[in-house]
Amino acid sequence: MLADPAHKPSRKAPLVWAVSAAIPWSLAAIAQVVWLAAEPGPWWGHVLAAVGTVVGIAVFVGVVPVWRYRVHRWDVDDRAVYTRTGWLTQERRIAPISRVQTVDTERGPLGRLFGLATVTVTTASSAGAVRIVALDADVADRLVAQLTDVAALGAEDAT
Repeated sequence: MLADPAHKPSRKAPLVWAVSAAIPWSLAAIAQVVWLAAEPGPWWGHVLAAVGTVVGIAVFVGVVPVWRYRVHRWDVDDRAVYTRTGWLTQERRIAPISRVQTVDTERGPLGRLFGLATVTVTTASSAGAVRIVALDADVADRLVAQLTDVAALGAEDAT
């Protein structure tokens, strides 16, 4: 049996994922307040919407980020890039180094704010790219350098 990948995302990952989830839920809460002010009745509709929002916030802001952090893992050696992702549905990916075509780094607005980055490893695979999310920016930079070096050592063409 193949061992699980060893490395976790950044310790800041659950906070970033929670903030990312809180933004749309906050907009939903604001929309409900506006709706209540514009149309005060019927009360049961407002209560139902508020309960749905509270449950959504509890699950997607409180539970999911922590669960994702427990599940997400990654690793790289001279043979392959390994990832395990997901929270409800979990996925394991193994991308052979010989199939690596490009290695990219992405830093979105929240990522830049918290000093995180995502490394995307594009391979010659119909399954698509392998993404290693929520890495500290310096870890992401080192990983890109490592993958570039390891992929350059391979004699095979990734096409």
